[in-house]
Amino acid sequence: MNITKLLTGSCVVLAFWLWWVIDDYGTLKANHKLLTNSFNEQVSINQAYQARIKSLHDLDVKHTQELDNAKTEISQLRDLSERHPERVYIKANCPKSEGVTTSGVDDATTARPTDSAVRNYWLLRERIAESEQMIKGLQDYIKQECME
Repeated sequence: MNITKLLTGSCVVLAFWLWWVIDDYGTLKANHKLLTNSFNEQVSINQAYQARIKSLHDLDVKHTQELDNAKTEISQLRDLSERHPERVYIKANCPKSEGVTTSGVDDATTARPTDSAVRNYWLLRERIAESEQMIKGLQDYIKQECME
């Protein structure tokens, strides 16, 4: 009889342990499913974020390259104008004087801007090119990030 009680007790303990393992397995399985779903969602969010970062990087590279191209062109024009100032033409209107004028201008020289005016002109062209690229970059950023 002791063996029967021992076997019955062992069976009860074994059944209880088996029930506990099965219950634990169900809880672990539910937790695993929840964590897997959460992980997949985070992976998806991360991929979307990486795509946005790449897109913004591409915009930055595009506008930086355009700015570099504009600065290179301005620099080339400046160099050409400094080497050949006679080729730089400025459209200007000279007011007519009301007094007596001579009909000939034998000793007249060509009108030239001052050196500081030339430097300011090139500085302004560079700043306009920089501002234009900044504005285009901001407009593209707004179109891409804020208007989706």
